[in-house]
Amino acid sequence: MADCAKPVSPRPGIGAAALVVALIFGTLTAVALRAEVGRGFGASDWAAVRFTLTQACLSAVLSVGLAIPVARALARRRFFGRRILITLLGAPFILPVIVAILGLLQVFGRAGWISSGLAMLGLEPVQIYGLHGVVLAHVFFNLPLATRLILQGWQEIPAERFRLAAQLGADSRAMWQLLERPMLTRIMPGALAVVFAICLSSFAVALTLGGGPRATTIELAIYQAFRFDFDLGRAALLSALQLVLTGTAALVALRVAAGEGFGTGLDRALQRWDGTGPIARLLDGMWIATAAIFLMLPLGAIVLSGLPGLTGLPVSVWAAALNSVLVAALSTVLLLLLALPMATAVALGRGGAIELAGILGLAASPLVIGTGLFIVIYPIADPFALALPVTALVNAVMALPFALRILVPRAQVVVGRYGRLALSLDMRGWSFVWRVLLPRMRPQIGFAAGLAAALSMGDLGVIALFADPEFATLPLQIYRLMGAYRMELASAAALLLLALSMAAFWILDRGGRWHAEA
Repeated sequence: MADCAKPVSPRPGIGAAALVVALIFGTLTAVALRAEVGRGFGASDWAAVRFTLTQACLSAVLSVGLAIPVARALARRRFFGRRILITLLGAPFILPVIVAILGLLQVFGRAGWISSGLAMLGLEPVQIYGLHGVVLAHVFFNLPLATRLILQGWQEIPAERFRLAAQLGADSRAMWQLLERPMLTRIMPGALAVVFAICLSSFAVALTLGGGPRATTIELAIYQAFRFDFDLGRAALLSALQLVLTGTAALVALRVAAGEGFGTGLDRALQRWDGTGPIARLLDGMWIATAAIFLMLPLGAIVLSGLPGLTGLPVSVWAAALNSVLVAALSTVLLLLLALPMATAVALGRGGAIELAGILGLAASPLVIGTGLFIVIYPIADPFALALPVTALVNAVMALPFALRILVPRAQVVVGRYGRLALSLDMRGWSFVWRVLLPRMRPQIGFAAGLAAALSMGDLGVIALFADPEFATLPLQIYRLMGAYRMELASAAALLLLALSMAAFWILDRGGRWHAEA
């Protein structure tokens, strides 16, 4: 009877959430049932756990710690290109991991730009492999995310608060104590938890920059247990531990909030009267310039090194690119089939369990999901022949938490604003979805689809388990070229992957906003 008072039923969303839960726990159970009894963690596994926690803590602290002065500088200054720079801060999040790693190697590696400059001065080259390399890569990916989160906190402080503080004669230090520090106390724990959760499930970064057994993450240990040892017991135990760690961090990221916000204002343009001195301007400019250079140099390195070899790429690279496009397209379709019903169900008031199911996509190990699917599929079909759909399915589940964060707020607005009117017109079910819900969610749907396509295009995870020597996606092909020290071809392939990922994101995001209703 409760569903009768709603313009659309929450049952499809509940069913989609149940499918996600069944997929994650079903594959974990399949791995556990095939494991040998009595096998526990060895010394190498505990070392992987320690390294994972260490690098995740360091990455979170450094990313958020460096993001604070960058976000403060962006909040205080207005300059030409500021909006473009803030938009570019979102690029590393959708950047294929293998592309960013190759760019970092060309800047910070032993033969990179910085090492070459140090060699001219008679100094030792930079050592990028190991803990410091993993942390460097994670800071590159997560500094922009942390900056955007903290900058949003600054922008939520009403302009009237700064005006009142200025009228009371507050200087920069007083502004910090009265307004900025309380805001950071509320925002920072969530930002730390988000970055920590993302770094816990690191795979491609540790695979390429880990540097041996002393720099192995839990995710990489799961891959090694399955791919090289076929020790399903270790894989299941490590996955369960990662599920607990990442799930806890994800829940903290959603729930933590120390203190109340600053309330609402009159939406006036923000004007700052503090930090007008030359030293403050110089420091703010230094932080903005340093962050921009740090983020843009690896991308520039990829473009410069990849352009000369782009026209000479072998057929295998173009075939891998086609495979990546197919995986991204299928993954995007599967994501929308899961995320749209779940977001609608949350908007109808069924949020708790469904949002928890969405978090599982961030907490679960994609490698264990892939391993479980391998075990389930193997008796009835050739798992290697199903590498593309399996990879697309796992990528869709991994992108689900981000898609829900994009779709749920808008779905709540649409259902709240038009639900009663639709009921009064006897517009229910598919009619409401097709005529009301989807048209008014097109921008968010396009953004979520573009994000999913870009993330899937650049994923180097499950495909590493299922691919045979004759089959690869573009990220895996780049990794193989790097392993064969064919860096020129790897750079050209990385540039191709970068172009495909950005094009997929732009086309879908732009398509969602084209003639969309606000």
